[in-house]
Formats: sequence, structure tokens, C-alpha cells
Amino acid sequence: MSASVGVNVLRWSALGFGVFYGAYHQLSLKAQDKASASKKEWEHKESLIRQAKQEWAKSHPAPQPKSGARADPKDPNADLNTLLGITDN
Repeated sequence: MSASVGVNVLRWSALGFGVFYGAYHQLSLKAQDKASASKKEWEHKESLIRQAKQEWAKSHPAPQPKSGARADPKDPNADLNTLLGITDN
């Protein structure tokens, strides 16, 4: 009869381990799904922000510098007034 007790202990131990492992695995799958959904939501928000910036840039064009003025700060012949945004009135 002692062999039967050992087999029963082994069976119950395997059942308990299976239940705990199943619960752990289920929780990890839920966490993965939640992270994936969060990532998709974040990417969607980023695309909306990018699209809004493009639309704003279309409706608010950057002011063009005077025809003879140079506004490149790396250019040694750049016009300082143009770089600083000072206009002649």
C-alpha cells in the first residue's frame, strides 16, 4: 500500500503544480496583451500628433527672409538682423 500513497502524493503534487503554473501563465499572457494594446495606443497618438503638426505647418507657413538677406546662422555672411528677427520699420 505504500507505493499507492507515493503515487497519490505524486499525482496531487503534479496537479497542484499544474494549477499554479496555469495561473502564472495566464497572468503573463494578460500582461503581454495589455502591453501590446498600450503600445498600439501610443503609436496611434504619435501618428495623430505628427499629422496635426503637418496640418499646422501647412496652415502657418514660415516667414520667408528678405530677398537679399541670409538667415543661415552657419553662414559667415549672414544678416544679423534677419537672424535676430529684427525688422526695419
